[in-house]
Amino acid sequence: MAQVWPDILTVLPVSEAELNLSFSEKIELSLVDILKQATNQLYDKNGTRDGVETAQIVLDFSWEKLNTGTWRDVDKEWRRVYSYGCLFKVTALCCGEVSQLKIDEAIKTCDMGLLMGASILDDVLQKLVRVLQNKAKAWQSKHTEPIVEPERKKFKTECDPAPIINPAKAVPRIYCPSLEQFRTEFLDPLRPVILEGVIDHWPAFKEHPWSIDYLRTVAGCRTVPVEVGSRYTDEAWSQTLITVSEFIERYILGKGNTGKGYLAQHQLFDQIPELKEDIRIPDYCCLGEGEEDDITINAWFGPGGTVSPLHQDPQQNFLAQVVGRKYIRLYSTEETERLYPHQSQLLHNTSQVDVESPDAARFPDFLKASYQECVLQPGDVLFIPVKHWHYVRSLELSFSVSFWWA
Repeated sequence: MAQVWPDILTVLPVSEAELNLSFSEKIELSLVDILKQATNQLYDKNGTRDGVETAQIVLDFSWEKLNTGTWRDVDKEWRRVYSYGCLFKVTALCCGEVSQLKIDEAIKTCDMGLLMGASILDDVLQKLVRVLQNKAKAWQSKHTEPIVEPERKKFKTECDPAPIINPAKAVPRIYCPSLEQFRTEFLDPLRPVILEGVIDHWPAFKEHPWSIDYLRTVAGCRTVPVEVGSRYTDEAWSQTLITVSEFIERYILGKGNTGKGYLAQHQLFDQIPELKEDIRIPDYCCLGEGEEDDITINAWFGPGGTVSPLHQDPQQNFLAQVVGRKYIRLYSTEETERLYPHQSQLLHNTSQVDVESPDAARFPDFLKASYQECVLQPGDVLFIPVKHWHYVRSLELSFSVSFWWA
């Protein structure tokens, strides 16, 4: 592959002096010295190739800090250190002639910084990964012959059975209500509703319809967190970091019979701005008290049969369905006692009950709880009021986008 270094330089500070390493006293001076050594290597044309080892020392040391205690207690300074380690490793990997393997490793390193680190130098890791992706795509388009696969295994399109919706319990639907109507009839009284016709203009439906091939092209080489297991309350549940292409191969195409995998509750659109260009924040979010930057946008991508157990969230939620269908059941906060929340602090917002197969002996009052239900179709947006309990099951290959707002 041709040199990447000239393009890398365009997104870096021009001089070593502009790469100002300033940390609080929480960061050991010995590590700051190593960071300064890595900076010297970065701006020394003869030393950049040797910078991988120095960068790895920074990454290993800060990784230990990131994985000590709970994530919420990790000091942001250590996340910044980790991001600098990623920066130095990427630049060292990209010095001189580079192979496709090195480009792939550099992209993964950027993603680890975006996932685990903190923003540094005006989002330099985001800029670097864009340069690397463009180089990789350009090289592949020149050197890769089209592969014809006449009988390639199709992704899983089989559907789980959808419950028959009781009309008396169905979530109401409304087409493009005005802001005032939505506020008066649904937001203020905290009433769930399905909004129709409000996301039909998204590029994800028109200019760039989301498909397996499209997602692989835009995001295939990017590393993301994946939940492994039927649901997060199961003892066997775990998380792993793999590329989007690997996720598709294992859990969407189903190669290797590796069980259920779910790319869930991940801020994919901050990580991959190209995908964010395919969606729009619903206008109704302007009725909230926060700014647009305060809205949390999450991706939910997985095969049929993925389940989010009955739980509640501390913010208003718009759940937009882009691909596939989902069965959803909702309970108001008035039903909380009948839903048997877990007693532990970690799962206090999650019910112990298996909604579609409840143990009536253990949870006798659950069957007395009132609820609403629906099957969310592509193009639908479900308003889930703050702290409303909700259970979600994908009926087929599905991609949803949630917007959490105050």
